[in-house]
Amino acid sequence: MKSIAALLAVHNRKEKTLACLKALFMCCLPDDYKLDVYLVDDGCTDGTPEAIKKKFPQVKVIHGNGALFWNRGMHLAWKTAVAHSDYDYFLWLNDDTILYTSAIKELVSCSENERHMKIICGSTCATTCETRITYGGRTLKGDLVKPNGNVQHCDYFHGNIVLVSRHVFSIVGINDPFFHHALGDFDYGLRARKLGIYSVIAPHILGTCDEHETFAAWCNPQTPIIKRFKLLYTPLGNHPLEFFKYEKRHQGLGIACFHFMTNHLRVMVPVLWKNRDN
Repeated sequence: MKSIAALLAVHNRKEKTLACLKALFMCCLPDDYKLDVYLVDDGCTDGTPEAIKKKFPQVKVIHGNGALFWNRGMHLAWKTAVAHSDYDYFLWLNDDTILYTSAIKELVSCSENERHMKIICGSTCATTCETRITYGGRTLKGDLVKPNGNVQHCDYFHGNIVLVSRHVFSIVGINDPFFHHALGDFDYGLRARKLGIYSVIAPHILGTCDEHETFAAWCNPQTPIIKRFKLLYTPLGNHPLEFFKYEKRHQGLGIACFHFMTNHLRVMVPVLWKNRDN
């Protein structure tokens, strides 16, 4: 029997997390496959772990300290799964993503067709519009790759739905815990690419997930400047040191230095960017 370890990191989104898990366990698995779920509760205070224990007692809940955020939470979930068993696949899943029942079968089928040598990314659409792709694979230009019924290459991806085979894991390893929240998924795909492991998107949309609000308080002219700087350096901000490492690694020292300076300038004079956007 082959095995899949689903990995999640959650914080205070009880209803979304329960809906995500319900959809996950309703997915059809390929014959002779089993599914284990590793979920990091990163300091939830809304009763999420208690509700999971009651409704989905088979989920292996790992308790974080409340300071892991998404990427470090996923790193802990993955590390725990690896220590527990030698899985054939690792499935990344965001807790606000609702899988279609065919999702896992399609992901595994794609991996088999690619001889397990590529990362398989699943695309999501908005809950109110099946034609609007929200998350999935992207090109180096940043464009989302829209599913068209065929496997298509992408350069990096969002971590909402991602299948990593044992072979890929043996080469690329686990996501980099240097990143707190964002960038860990983008970084993984780009690091894999440099190692000769390419990424593709599955032929069809595999679930729903609405886009997150992207407006950042750290560049809001209405926010006091001291608070803007503090927000910039939080895991949910545009943390300059994390972005510097990411851009230096994948775009070069020049781009990393340029954006390090311009992000701080944007904190000091955000109205310049506001006027430019208008």
